[in-house]
Formats: sequence, C-alpha cells, structure tokens
Amino acid sequence: MTAVMRASAGSAAVLAVHAARAGELDDLEDWVGRDPAARAARAAEVEQEAAADGDAVSRMRARLIQADAAERSGELRAAAEAMWLINEWAYEHRNRYLIARSHLLLGRTYRNLGDVAALLEHAVAAVEALEDSVPARRRLPYVVKYADALTETGSIDAARERYRQAEELARHSTDIRDQIMVLNNHAYAEYLAGEPDRAWAVIQRMCTTAVAHGHRLDPNDLDTVASVQIALGQHAEAEQTILAAIGGYPDGPQEADSLPEFLLTLAITRRLQGDLVAAQDTLDECRDQCEAHGHGEILVRVMQEQAELHGATGDFERAFAEHKRFHAAEREVLSTAREAQARNRQALFEVNEARQEAERFREQARRDPLTGLRNRRYVDEQLPGLIERASRTGAPLWAALLDLDHFKQVNDRCTHEAGDRVLIEVARLLIEMEPAAGFAARFGGEEFLLVITGMDGSQATEYLERVRAAVAEYPWGPVTGELPVTVSIGADAITPGVAQAELLARADAQLYAAKRAGRNRVCVDAGALGRIQGTEPVRS
Repeated sequence: MTAVMRASAGSAAVLAVHAARAGELDDLEDWVGRDPAARAARAAEVEQEAAADGDAVSRMRARLIQADAAERSGELRAAAEAMWLINEWAYEHRNRYLIARSHLLLGRTYRNLGDVAALLEHAVAAVEALEDSVPARRRLPYVVKYADALTETGSIDAARERYRQAEELARHSTDIRDQIMVLNNHAYAEYLAGEPDRAWAVIQRMCTTAVAHGHRLDPNDLDTVASVQIALGQHAEAEQTILAAIGGYPDGPQEADSLPEFLLTLAITRRLQGDLVAAQDTLDECRDQCEAHGHGEILVRVMQEQAELHGATGDFERAFAEHKRFHAAEREVLSTAREAQARNRQALFEVNEARQEAERFREQARRDPLTGLRNRRYVDEQLPGLIERASRTGAPLWAALLDLDHFKQVNDRCTHEAGDRVLIEVARLLIEMEPAAGFAARFGGEEFLLVITGMDGSQATEYLERVRAAVAEYPWGPVTGELPVTVSIGADAITPGVAQAELLARADAQLYAAKRAGRNRVCVDAGALGRIQGTEPVRS
C-alpha cells in the first residue's frame, strides 16, 4: 500500500469515528428524563474522546449535554456559564447547529426563571440558526419549543401555525413518539390558552395516531388528557385516565414530581365525582409523597385541595382553617421561590456581565483604537474564511489596498495631530461607503484595506473610484490647509486556490502600479477584470 493510500485509509477511518460519535451525541441529546447522571457521565467520556482526536465540534456538543444535565439538576450558574461559552464558540467557528442548540437550552434556562420574553428570543434565534440541511427529525424539537414559547407569551394563533409545521416535520420521523410529543404539546398549549374544546380535538388526533401505530401513551401524555377532561367536566373519564398514568409511572421516563402530581389530579377527579372517602385517601397518599421527597410547591396545592374536601363534606370550620394554612404556605413558598429566583437571576446576571465584558475586550482587540476600523488581527481571522467561501460558491471577492499619498508631508508640514485627523476622516469615509458585503480595515500606518464581495469587475472598479473621489473631494482645508489629501488604490480578485497572503500581495502590486502612474488613482488587475467582468453579482 502506498503512502497516499495509507493516508486516505486513515482519513476514512477518522471520518467513520467522527460520524459514529455524532450519532451517539444525537442519542444523548434526545436522552432526556432517563437516568440523567448516566447521561452526563457518558457525555463527559465522549468529550474526552473527542478532545483526544481533535474533534472540536463533538467536544463542544458533549459539553453542552453536560450543561443541559447540570441545569436540570439545579446547577444554574455553572450550566449557564457553559452554555454561553459554547454559544460564543459556535458563533466564532460559525457552527450553526451548536448556535441553535445553545440558544435552545438558554431559552429553557431563562424560562425556568419566569423570563418568557428571553425564552421567545432564544427560541427564535435557535430556529433561525438551523441550516436547511438539518434533517427534519433534528429540526423538530426547535420548532416545537418555538411554538411552546409563543404559547407562553400569549401568541396562541402563531403557536398553532408552528405546531402545524412541527406535525409535518414529525411525519418524516420513524419514531412515533415524535408525532405524539408534538400533539401532546399542542393539546396542552390549547388547554393553557383556555380552549379545552380545541385541546380535546388535538387529543383525539393524538389517541388515533397512537392506536394506529400500536403505541401506548406515556404517563405525561395521559396527564395532559386528564387535565383537559377535567376542564370539559368529564370527571369519571379523567379518573380512569390518571389511573392509567399512575399505573404506567414506574415504566416510563418521568420527572421526580410526576407521581405526586398524578395523585393530586386523581384526588381532584374523585372529589368532583362525590367519592369523598377515596379522594381523602388519595390526597393523604399524595401528601405523604410530598413530605417524603420535599415537593413543597405541590404540598401547598394539597392544602388547597384539602380545604375543598373539607368544604365538600360540610366541615366548613376545618375548611376555613385549612384555607388559611394554604394561603400562609403559599406566601412562604412564593417568598422562598422569589428569593431563589433572585439568587439565580443574580448568578445569570454575573455570568452575562462577565461574558459581555469579555466580548468588549475581544471587540477592542480587533479594532484600531484611533480610527475605530477593524484591524489586522480581524483581517487575519475573517479573510481566510471569506476567501474559502467565495472559492467554494464561485462568488467574486476583491481585496483593495488604499494608501494615503505623500502622507509624510501631512505629518511634517501640518503636525502629527493633523495626520491623525486625516486618518480618522478617511476611516469615517470608508465606514460610510463600506460595501454591504465586505468590510473596511486599517492595515497599518496610512494603509487601509477594503474587502469586497458580490461585485463584478466593473462594479468593483466603479465603487473604488467613488471611494477615491470621496477622499480627494473632501474639504481638507481646515485640517491640512492647501495641502491636498488623496489615496492610491490597488485591487485584485481571488483565483482558485489563492490564499490570503497571495491575494494581498497581488493587490499590493496594483497599489504600487497606481503610485508609479502618478498617484490618486485606482489600478485593478487586468486579468481579474477579464475573469470576472460582466458576471452577475453573487450574494454570499
């Protein structure tokens, strides 16, 4: 086997490993509610494996899964810090899937603090970041969460349209649970919106779909059904539904508070049917569960239901006393919740503040302090990616170097302060005329760079002529007196396989040609004009 063949085989093996790892990460992202500790532990192992062979994307995905598990366990600050760091890494490396995934989880984090506006903001960002190439099943959770966010912000009509889109996506999945999840969330949204009849219509479709595929609804789905049945006055039917949920509880992936929630619903259905003894027995069992496992918020609602039960038996004195206990406990729980929420908000504020401060430092490091333009560091970070993308898509990309003519005379005859003012004004002109697709940068000293995409040869030449004329025609008198200020400009376009250094060297050669030809002029490589002239502008 030749060296080339061995290298090719090795590359194929690495790609196979990365593909298998990506598939496992897909499963771990979907593995919510089932042994969260094991899920986080396996994600940590995958992170180490990915780091060992340089698979940076998988490493970040695995780290985000651990942050997800930490947030669900109440480790808010650590989780939020990790989510934001991964979000920033994703933006820096233009990884749209991780941008979307991190926004999705950040939305849930803020939702758990009651900030539904932030939930909607992150849900929108998550959906917008997903590329069209993401398979329907991987896109599905994002559309559903967007619909859920619209529901919580009171936009039920818009939410209905998103649930409809989610149903279409779910039909592409081979897992019937995806279709059931969409219908369950939609039904609960209608229930929350005070539309039990609409909710019931969706539930009927959910049940029909489940039966058609031989699928048994899980306990959380049944809890939604029971809630809607109670709202519709179908109390006996709700009792049977919630009993089925309780019966299926040990076998399904459930949150820790699911069983007491189900028991409370069962107690309510029995009271509403007049079976007060059974209702009391069920409520006592629910209370025992809450006290044993620390479900304080549910325990408060148990007190409320106990007051209703005392009233139903005619014991109004005990009903009144229990009602007072309920209100006192509700105030205490609310106060505790607000204190915890305040601590969590402070933690997130500090995380966000630190993140923004880091962003400011990064931005400052990529800006020229005198002119405010992008600097050489920014060029070195951004231009290679733009060249690669333009080469791949066939879009024109130009690099144009601008140099102030006889700038030393400005400094010598008009002071360095005047020279700084000239640089600042030229930069302002470049910012005002900055191309819609591209950027302007100060390259060093009196030299500037314009990166232009989406223009053919004549368009690029005309644009650069406008820039040259804008500098020459600017009223420089108050700054330099009778001394004119002009620029020479040299430009060239990319060719297949060109790198940044070569492209800039060719633009510099054209700049030198403009200087030799008398300055205050634009020189564009004739070969580039021949290659690109007359082509339609390509938008990147």
